[in-house]
Amino acid sequence: MIVKGIEVRYDRINRSDYISLTDIARFKSQETGKIIDNWIRNRVTVEYLGLWEVLNNPDFKLLRFEEFRKEAGLNDFLLSPKRWIELTGAIGIIAKPGRYGGTYAHMDIAFEFASWVSLEFKMYMIREFQRLKAEEQKTLEWTAKRELAKVNYRIHTDAIKEHLIVPELTPKQISFVYASEADLLNVALFGKTAGEWRDENPNEKGNIRDHASVEQLLVLANLESYNAILIEQERPQSERIVLLNKTARKQLETLLKAQIDRSKMLALPKCPEGKEER
Repeated sequence: MIVKGIEVRYDRINRSDYISLTDIARFKSQETGKIIDNWIRNRVTVEYLGLWEVLNNPDFKLLRFEEFRKEAGLNDFLLSPKRWIELTGAIGIIAKPGRYGGTYAHMDIAFEFASWVSLEFKMYMIREFQRLKAEEQKTLEWTAKRELAKVNYRIHTDAIKEHLIVPELTPKQISFVYASEADLLNVALFGKTAGEWRDENPNEKGNIRDHASVEQLLVLANLESYNAILIEQERPQSERIVLLNKTARKQLETLLKAQIDRSKMLALPKCPEGKEER
C-alpha cells in the first residue's frame, strides 16, 4: 500500500496481517534501524509489547520480559527487535531476512509504531489499509461464489451423464450434450449463449460467466442444482429453459428487493415461452 508517497508492505503471517515497520520508519528517516531501536527501547513500548504478547502468545517468557521492563528507560538500556524476539519468544514482531526483508509487526503493534512516528501518517495508513482490506473481501466473496458455481456444475454434469448420455453416443456427441446444457443455463440467465457473448465482446478476456456479478453467480449455482433435478425428471429442454428462466428472474428480483449490491444487478431478458436453445 502507498501511504504519503511511501510504499508500506504487509503480509499475511500465521493468519494475521503483519505490516513492515521498516517501511513506516522511512517516513521519519532512511536510518530505519535506528528509528525502530529507539522506539522499542522506550519503557511505554516495552510495556505495550509485553501486554500484547501476554494476551496473544501462550509461550511468551514473562520472566525475561520483567527484566526488560525494569531496565527500560535507563540511559544504558539497549534493545532491538531481534534481541526482543530471541529472549522473550515474542510473535508480535518478526524479522524477515534478505534484501526485501525487514522488521514486520502485527497490525496492532504496527499502528502503535506509526503513532510514535507520526499521528498523521498513522491516520493515512489506517485509511489505506482499510480500503485495501475491503477490496480483498470483495474479491474473496466473488471467488467463493465462483467456486460454488463450479461445484454445482460438477453435480449438474453428473446428472447429465446419468440421464442424458447413453452408450451409443460418440465422444463428440457427449461433449455437445455438456456444452448444450451449459448454454441452456446461459440463455436462461443471461439471454444469450457463450458463443453469442463472445461475438458481442471480441476484446473481452474470459467467458460470459467470468464477467457475471456476484448475484448472477449465486443464481447460476441454484439454476445448476435445479436443472439437475429437472434432468432427473426427464423434462425436455424446451420445458426446462422456461422454468429455469422464470426461476432466474424471480431470484434476481428477490435480491434486488433486498438491496444486495444494486449497482451490479443486471437486467435479465425474458425467455419466450417454448423457446429452445439453438
